[in-house]
Amino acid sequence: MSTALESLYSGPLEKLTPPGVGKPSAQSSILRAIDLLDPDKLAAQLTRFSTQYAQSDPRALASLWSKWHFSALISSTLVANLLLEYDLPVGLDEANIEVGPEGQTRRLWVTDTGRPLGCQSAFSRFSTLIDSHLVPLITALAEYSGASPKVFWSNAGNLFEYFTEALHAHPMAKSRSIEPARQLLASRHLPDGRRNPLFQPVNYLSAADGGSCERRRRLCCIRYLIPELEYCSNCPLIREARQAESVLS
Repeated sequence: MSTALESLYSGPLEKLTPPGVGKPSAQSSILRAIDLLDPDKLAAQLTRFSTQYAQSDPRALASLWSKWHFSALISSTLVANLLLEYDLPVGLDEANIEVGPEGQTRRLWVTDTGRPLGCQSAFSRFSTLIDSHLVPLITALAEYSGASPKVFWSNAGNLFEYFTEALHAHPMAKSRSIEPARQLLASRHLPDGRRNPLFQPVNYLSAADGGSCERRRRLCCIRYLIPELEYCSNCPLIREARQAESVLS
């Protein structure tokens, strides 16, 4: 099964690293995912991550770090979930993370390939990802950095939507493979009445020159608070700035 998972990393996924399955390599720097809920251990990772910047705002730093982490987490989850119909064991108490030289998450490690999803709803099939990983980790990141939880949910939602649409073009995708993920993104509330924090994370806006639609996040990731960095290419503040310039010109 792990071989089947790795074999899917082709086409739109060819530049991504598949999750490790089983015992992590002894040569790798490994951190238990659950340790990210320990304020001291989370601080150690983010402090290590901050060394690549001359100046760093703790809110922007945590947001940027979360993008690395969510990319590895969400891409792995969606590949297994949408293409193999398997619920990957990505809960914080089950997974490990391979840490890069600057403290960023490079790869997700799981104990096994999980269990078949069967005929689960669009909501229940992503409950491991949302309730067992994203909810507690985002709470910890927000408490540590002072950034709004909405920033981290926006980062997660942006990547969830991006990888969902990328998988639509995968040669192994069936006609309705990605529909559960699209349904989740289109739902304002979860079945239990909670607000869905992954609801519509991006907008597709008509280009000013009449060309193809522009993909824009609904919320800014605040990376621009790090002086060395600029806005992301799909930042909503770019469009706002352009509109302001057109009014003033």
